[in-house]
Amino acid sequence: MPIVRITYAGEALAPERISHLHDEVTDLMSSVLDKKAQLTSVLVEQVAIVGWAIGGAQPAVAVHVDATITAGTNSAEEKARFIDGAMTLLRSVFGEELSPATYVVVSEVPAQSWGYDGRTQESRRVSP
Repeated sequence: MPIVRITYAGEALAPERISHLHDEVTDLMSSVLDKKAQLTSVLVEQVAIVGWAIGGAQPAVAVHVDATITAGTNSAEEKARFIDGAMTLLRSVFGEELSPATYVVVSEVPAQSWGYDGRTQESRRVSP
């Protein structure tokens, strides 16, 4: 039940590019982190560029990715592969103006601290 939030500032993306991000991030979560695609949520949201600074200066394009997963379900190598794959995807979508200071974060939440459909991840692990 992972959720991935992609926040970006810059020119508005065409609906097809947003759909591409949805599809490719869902595929990365499934193929690299072994998450169920049908339970993966991806939110792409645009914020005003005026609100973003990198090194104190306003960038042309800025992106931040936060992928939330259950703690302990992936190895360091898997998370590194996801981060690399996400950065490759972002470069293909946002182009050369994308700052090298683009962070992809894999946040791990304890299984007893989150869930879906009224059940925690811990309860699903103990009693599927």
